[in-house]
Amino acid sequence: MKQNYWRPAAALFPALLSAALLMGCDETKTGAAAREITKDTSCALDGMVLQDFPGPKAQIHYEQGEPEFFCDTKEMFSQLLRPEQKRRVVAVYTQDMAKADWNNPQSYWVDARKAYYVVGSQKRGSMGPTVASFAQEQDARAFAAKEGGKALPYDQVTLDMVDLTGGVVHDTM
Repeated sequence: MKQNYWRPAAALFPALLSAALLMGCDETKTGAAAREITKDTSCALDGMVLQDFPGPKAQIHYEQGEPEFFCDTKEMFSQLLRPEQKRRVVAVYTQDMAKADWNNPQSYWVDARKAYYVVGSQKRGSMGPTVASFAQEQDARAFAAKEGGKALPYDQVTLDMVDLTGGVVHDTM
């Protein structure tokens, strides 16, 4: 009797191919779609209810667990740029403030890593001066011309630009 040793391997082929393809995928294409803010959505860092405050919001989706929401883009950057952040991020979203209402931002989620940011403007969010987010560079530049600050792509925003300590760390006795 002749046995077919390839049958079990052939049955595994689709699963192995899918796994290999997923490993090469862009992180934002893993099925972690942006979620809408509800009246109960609160900030992962301070518990503030997102709908109670103006300015752009953010969300980080990790490989495991529920996404974390942030009431301010400074908090998002502070979380992502810290060297101790080791969890695998599969998607990051922020709002396109060229489309969203600044005082009551809803929807208009964009891939935060492809967005442009205005650092140093006078516009305020939930944590005071904030980092405004935009899907298009020209919208970020127009905002900076009107509100002050400098338009930068995601990879040029640094941890010192989004310091959440308010200078407390630098206080001396």
